[in-house]
Amino acid sequence: MTQYRFQPNVLGDLISGRFTKPIDVNGDWISRSPASSGDELGRYSYSYAHVDEAVESARGAFSAWKRMAIEERAEFLIRFQAVLKKREMEWIEAISREIGKPLWESRTELSAMVNKVDITLQESMKLVANFEIPSILENTTGACRFRPLGVVAVIGPFNFPGHLPNGHIIPALLTGNTVVFKPSEKAPWVGQLMAESFQEAGLPPGVFNMIQGEKEVSRRLCVHEGVQGVLFTGSYDVGLQIKQDTLQQHWKLLALEMGGKNSAIVWKDADLEAAVYEILLGSFLTAGQRCSATSRILVHRDVLNQFVSQFHARAKAFKIGPPLDNPFMGPLIDQGSVDRFMKFQGIAVREGFETVMGGKVLELANRGNYVTPSIHLNSRMGLEQSRKSTYQQTELFAPSVAILGVDELDEAIAQANVTQFGLVASVFTQSQPVYHHCLEGLEMGLVNWNKSTVGASSRLPFGGLKKSGNHFPTALSAPIYCTTPVASLEVSEPKLISELAAKQPGLNWNL
Repeated sequence: MTQYRFQPNVLGDLISGRFTKPIDVNGDWISRSPASSGDELGRYSYSYAHVDEAVESARGAFSAWKRMAIEERAEFLIRFQAVLKKREMEWIEAISREIGKPLWESRTELSAMVNKVDITLQESMKLVANFEIPSILENTTGACRFRPLGVVAVIGPFNFPGHLPNGHIIPALLTGNTVVFKPSEKAPWVGQLMAESFQEAGLPPGVFNMIQGEKEVSRRLCVHEGVQGVLFTGSYDVGLQIKQDTLQQHWKLLALEMGGKNSAIVWKDADLEAAVYEILLGSFLTAGQRCSATSRILVHRDVLNQFVSQFHARAKAFKIGPPLDNPFMGPLIDQGSVDRFMKFQGIAVREGFETVMGGKVLELANRGNYVTPSIHLNSRMGLEQSRKSTYQQTELFAPSVAILGVDELDEAIAQANVTQFGLVASVFTQSQPVYHHCLEGLEMGLVNWNKSTVGASSRLPFGGLKKSGNHFPTALSAPIYCTTPVASLEVSEPKLISELAAKQPGLNWNL
């Protein structure tokens, strides 16, 4: 096994450019790797008082930061990008040990973080470019300028502890906002690395702040009167709670990306080998712990048996193990996730599914949260059964897939749409008309053709419908929710007022 090269040194919260450990401690916890219960990653503490301090720090830094030329702000982010590259191996090991991702997968996450800076600078900012319209009215110029919101809270998830919050933070900072980042309590080391990297990039004190903690810290941050926006990626339940907690703060922008229950349609003319490969990635990368993971496969009955046989064979064969051994799939994040994964296999059977491959707990020497995939099949399930199916309506965040047989394309589309989520779907067919029919009918924010549901590009918008989001897609379009447009009608040289007044009916100006 690869030996560890780095050990976390718990520094506390980053507030006003300095790391500070809480004095008034409201709670603490020990972070342990899901890949090995013996790999202790540090004791972290939190303080509710630090929420107020971090927000005040961000508020104090906002005025100068927003007035800074965008080119100057960009220089700080380019320095941050350089720090990520310099500390590459530390980042990769931290993600792998703290989340359980294989080293190769952690490397792709860090690469996405590095690329985010370039994509935001070169492509995303075009969406919020100031513009003017000459002669929009008589003797009047129209203008639109995009202003930052102010202080934004970024609430990070555990599954992409660097990439997903980074996808909010980079555009938020570049557009002139200041940030308070609360990483997942399941990924405090990666959260601290984020703070260290921004500090090393030399951002002015207070522009970026980081506070550790559990859900009450997140709640207090989200409802803080000094926060103008909440940028969140995570589960629907937590996103809904944020919405409810801030209901009386109607002025506060919420950008919520909240998970999925994603389907892949395999049509009768599909390249089955390609479909099996892509859907295997979609179903089991990150042990199924992706909001874009494939969890339902809708297969034309003409190729159903062949697909199930090939998919099952491939699922049995891939390597599962410790992330530093570079397997295909690592562990689930915690024991609660393992328990839930096992519980839902029984639910699937009770709801009429046949077990093709039963998920099992793997007792490896590392004593981590390892499981094998589960595959369940129902070749004749109707739409109403799927609508009422707890197994098919619940985002499991685990390596579990349901396979259903379908006869008609509209039946497949209806089955894909039957869940409460609407993030992403994949369509496997060699027919462009079939794909475009699905593209038109699928109620999703992303629809892919002969590509997995996972692996979205930051050069496109990323967001879903229904329970998957609230119409503020991230990735390419993130600067849109980090700004507010200010429209202006501008007259640089007013005409003689008497001439204007003479044109106004009913106005007696010449008294």
